[in-house]
Amino acid sequence: MVLTLFNRARRASVEPSATDPWPELGETWMPEGVTVVERHWNQAMSAIALVYSTDDSGYHVVACLGCHFIVAQDPDRRPLAGGLNLTDAKRIATEHATNCRAVSRAIPDRPDDATAREQLRKWTLAWKSKADKVQIMLRNFDLHRLALQRSNEWIEAELQQLAVDRPDAFAVQLSTYDHTTFYYYVLPPAEN
Repeated sequence: MVLTLFNRARRASVEPSATDPWPELGETWMPEGVTVVERHWNQAMSAIALVYSTDDSGYHVVACLGCHFIVAQDPDRRPLAGGLNLTDAKRIATEHATNCRAVSRAIPDRPDDATAREQLRKWTLAWKSKADKVQIMLRNFDLHRLALQRSNEWIEAELQQLAVDRPDAFAVQLSTYDHTTFYYYVLPPAEN
């Protein structure tokens, strides 16, 4: 009897019914800028893996609230296969929640605007290239959404302001095709 208890395979639970509160807070936590699709946790409820999306692209991100695990691409597929579809995201979240031994930690606080702005600028300008300009898309910030807790509109406004504040390092270009889409570029350092 004792051996069967230790030999049982651990399985991550999928979210409780809509009427039950989430185990991590006793309520539903939905940070700004993301749509939490599913939550997975292990039997001890210490590792809570979120499956979230940030727009209508159909791609998802898996992030653990107990440790620093976060992934936006399936490690079992080729690197340029695009983002995670929901089926793969669920599989990865279940596998991680089942095996994670992290101690439960608090939900990340929403940073104030100045802190979020500074962090966004650091991440953006870190994509500098030595020779060519680098295109930045909103999807590049998907991994950082739980830290930022901001909407696409807020991020776009901050990127446009960055182009005004730092024209030597960042540029915004309007699409020549549809005249509504903006493209964001980190510029190479100017030669002296």
